[in-house]
Amino acid sequence: MRISKIFGLNKSQFELDFVDIDTSVDTKLFLDPYFIGKCRSPLAISCRATIHSFFQLLVTYLQANDVDSAREQFSYLHEPNETCLGMSSSAPKGRGVGAMDFEKIFESLLQSKAVKTGIAEDLEDFRIFVGNFDKDKLSDMTTNILRKHLLIYTAQQCTLHGIPLQENVATGPYWERKSSSWETKHYRALISNDKRYLLIPKRFVSYSDKYTQQKYTQHFVLNFLQNEHLRLNTALVQVRRDKKGNIKKKFVTKKNIRNKEGRIDKEWLVDFTQKNPQVFQKFKEDTKNSLHVLSNEEMGETKSIEAVCDYLRDELISTPSGPENATKYHRIVTGILHLCFYPSLTCPTIEKEIHEGRKRIDLVFENTADSGFFFRTASRMPAQFVFIECKNYTKDPKNPELDQMAGRFGPSRSQLGLILCRDIDDYGLFLQRCVDTYRDSRGLILPLMDSDLVSFLDATKRSRMDEVEGRLQQLYSSIVVA
Repeated sequence: MRISKIFGLNKSQFELDFVDIDTSVDTKLFLDPYFIGKCRSPLAISCRATIHSFFQLLVTYLQANDVDSAREQFSYLHEPNETCLGMSSSAPKGRGVGAMDFEKIFESLLQSKAVKTGIAEDLEDFRIFVGNFDKDKLSDMTTNILRKHLLIYTAQQCTLHGIPLQENVATGPYWERKSSSWETKHYRALISNDKRYLLIPKRFVSYSDKYTQQKYTQHFVLNFLQNEHLRLNTALVQVRRDKKGNIKKKFVTKKNIRNKEGRIDKEWLVDFTQKNPQVFQKFKEDTKNSLHVLSNEEMGETKSIEAVCDYLRDELISTPSGPENATKYHRIVTGILHLCFYPSLTCPTIEKEIHEGRKRIDLVFENTADSGFFFRTASRMPAQFVFIECKNYTKDPKNPELDQMAGRFGPSRSQLGLILCRDIDDYGLFLQRCVDTYRDSRGLILPLMDSDLVSFLDATKRSRMDEVEGRLQQLYSSIVVA
């Protein structure tokens, strides 16, 4: 059963920032350090720094031949079983670095020239150059290292969606970047049937099928060697002639190169890469450019985006205004924003929650856009985050609402926000107030009404994101160019 169903969220994967895992079977996705490293979000940047901190210390010990210290650091990477990601076909059991695997992998590290020569520059490079590493081992190692980040993210998502957390639960070891050591503490945890779970951001998972030894060998190393044999006109060069006997084409087969080289294993790749580092750099660059964010369908969602858009539209329209429905409204619009703007906006979190006659939830999204409106806006002003105020009012928002949001802005965080409200009777007046706020250098605030959200859902349903972009750009111009 999926997390969303266990806790009665009534939400599809389209509306959730985390992978909606099935707790009864592993989802065949992987926490991918390479994928994390290419994500622009503040969370990803922090996670990447933590991974690199562990990697650097481990490599330092290995290169200094301090085997005991290296073994001590590596010994904490045993079998996490909290994410339900990986290769198990039955109930999740964890396929991390078990006792036998630990010895094999650690021995491979000790013997690997990739570590000694510095060819392995990142944790994911172990998968290319070090024996006994593969995507499931690498994923589980990454989980251990990032456990603190994932615990915090899990708590944030549970708070956002009203999932109960159990207090004072032992975290298990995690890598603490500040102290360069493994630590453990007690923290809030997501518990179901006496089992602890970690929620994983959708942006952090992949099939882990791009940055692999096989891809590097087949499409980069062998391609390079083909061209070299052709350039040097070696004995492996074959010719294809036309009917008159003229040479039509010269070629070298990868099969013949493999036969000549013998076994092309990870240690062979280390030697090759030492001699031809530019090939590995091209592999890295091309792989980065080929990455794509997984779709919700690839994560197991069976509902169609059309059905989800229709459902959210109906829920929004049927939700009455007023404080008694504030929480429902907030959670509906959070799902709408995530559906329409993912992967440009990710990691929604509650900034604060106040219960004073009405419930008010202020949201923050991380701006992870690499194109489009939010990317362009971040190039013009601080917009690492997008602040969102949800106003389930029966009256127009006024200056106090604008002042409240403007007070949250700062040059080191963001000066971009959205105010969501049901309708605005005097729209021209409120828009002018947004203009005044911007001209006073207090930030850019875009007002969005129900009619905007409905149009966004309709455009998303029809795969017409240019219409969404057009509306956002129109609002931007109305305020900035006014």
